[in-house]
Amino acid sequence: MTALTRRRPVNQPPPLFRLLREQVSAKRWYIHILLWIAVLFMGFPLFYAALVSTQNNAQMFRLQLFPGDSFNINLQTVLDRQIARLLFNTFAVATMVTLGKVVLSVFSGMALVYFRFPGKSLVFGFILAALMVPGEVTIIALFRLVALELGWGNTWTALVVPAVASPTGVFLFRQHFASITPELSEAAQLDGANPLQFLLRVLLPLSRNTVTALVVIMFIAAWNSYLWPLLIVTNPDLQVIQVGLSTLDDGVEIGRTYGPIMLGAVIASIPPIIIFVLMQKQFLQGFALTRHK
Repeated sequence: MTALTRRRPVNQPPPLFRLLREQVSAKRWYIHILLWIAVLFMGFPLFYAALVSTQNNAQMFRLQLFPGDSFNINLQTVLDRQIARLLFNTFAVATMVTLGKVVLSVFSGMALVYFRFPGKSLVFGFILAALMVPGEVTIIALFRLVALELGWGNTWTALVVPAVASPTGVFLFRQHFASITPELSEAAQLDGANPLQFLLRVLLPLSRNTVTALVVIMFIAAWNSYLWPLLIVTNPDLQVIQVGLSTLDDGVEIGRTYGPIMLGAVIASIPPIIIFVLMQKQFLQGFALTRHK
C-alpha cells in the first residue's frame, strides 16, 4: 500500500509566499513601503558604524561603503585600551543598579497601593513631580553630597547607590498594582498570608512582564550613563564603557582615528541589544497595564 502525497497545483505559490501576499493585500501596500523605509533609515547609522570600524581614516573620508582592511589594527587598539575591563565594570554597575531599582520600585509600588498611611497622595504627587525633573538639574548638589560629604568618590558605591531610586519604576508598578483586582488581596488576607507572602506568591507572578519591562529600561539607561560616571570616577580601573570610549581617540597631536572609536561603540552597543532582543516580547507586554494579561 503506497502513501498518497498531496501535490500543490503548478500555478499556486508556496504557503509562505501565499501568506505574505495575503497579508500585504489585506493592508494598504504603501504602509509596508513606509515601514521598510523607516527600518532602513534607522538601521543605516549602525550599519555605517560597523563599516567604519573596519576602515582607516583615508577610507572613511572617501565615504567607502564596503568593509576596509584595518579591522585588525582597530581591534588591537580597542583591546589595548582595556575594553574588556570597561565592559565588565559597566555590566556589573548596570546589573546592580537595575536590581536595586526593581526591588525598591516593587516595594514602593506595593506600599502606595495596598497600604494606608498619612500623606500617601502627597508622596505619590512628589513622585510624579520627580518624573518631570531632569537629572542634570540635581547633579551638582548630588556630586557635593556623594563626593564631598559622604566621601564616596572613585567607588562603585557612588555609581550604584544614587541611581537606585527610580520614580519611573515606582510609577510603573504603582499603576500596575492598581490595575490588579482587589479581590486577590482580600482573598490572601482571608487565607492568612502576610504582605510579603502576598507579594511573592501573588503579585510577582502576575507582574513578570512589568518586571521585565522595567529591567530592560533601567539596564539600558544604566549602561548608557555618561555624565555621572565622568564626574564621580577618575580612577580608570573603575570607569565604565561610555566614558572609556573617549580614550580610543589618539589625541590632537596624531589626529582622531575614527575606526577604533566606531569599533568600540559597536562593541559597547552589543549587550543592550542582546538584552532587548531576549526580552522584547515581555517588554512590549509589560506596558499593557490592564487587568487582563
